[in-house]
Amino acid sequence: MQNVAVLTNDLQYDLVRKHEARERAVHEFLPRMVQFLRSVRSYGVHVFHLQLICDPADPNVEWFGECLPARKGTPGADILADVLDPKDIVVPKPRDSGFFETDLDDQLRRHGVGTLILTGMQAQICVQTTAADAFFRGYNVIVPPDGVVSTRQEDVERAIAWLGSYCATIQPMKDIIDQLNRGESFTRKVIKVA
Repeated sequence: MQNVAVLTNDLQYDLVRKHEARERAVHEFLPRMVQFLRSVRSYGVHVFHLQLICDPADPNVEWFGECLPARKGTPGADILADVLDPKDIVVPKPRDSGFFETDLDDQLRRHGVGTLILTGMQAQICVQTTAADAFFRGYNVIVPPDGVVSTRQEDVERAIAWLGSYCATIQPMKDIIDQLNRGESFTRKVIKVA
């Protein structure tokens, strides 16, 4: 089986606590995500956490009112303890895509990773841009629709539809675990140009 890694996106205290609607969505999502991560780790799957670090000098950074979230070295920038394991790898990133100005690609290649399972939030922003950038770099991309979260369910549905039509195989978490259990490789999505 080709080497597989799970990437989580932005499961950080400040970003989850942006507002009540997002907190509720993540609260519902978190138990299944925690269980999924426990399961994949038991099969030796690498887990990478993409950690957004906001720079106050970046003109495109999103402020939450007067507050800059996820500043380097602050507790709000930390990955949620529920999803973090000491063996996991945290990769800081300055923007939405986990590949933009990071060493993620180098780290994945050092670990021999060929298949990426993208999870976390927000489905229509960080998951989507990271998936496209992974695809451009030749990775086999899988997105579990129940492994991504956004404040609004319609954003998740729109992102999943786009990802499935372009650069990712859409596969529920249970099916991913079943496939790992059977020791089967993940089939690369066949891209069809109309």
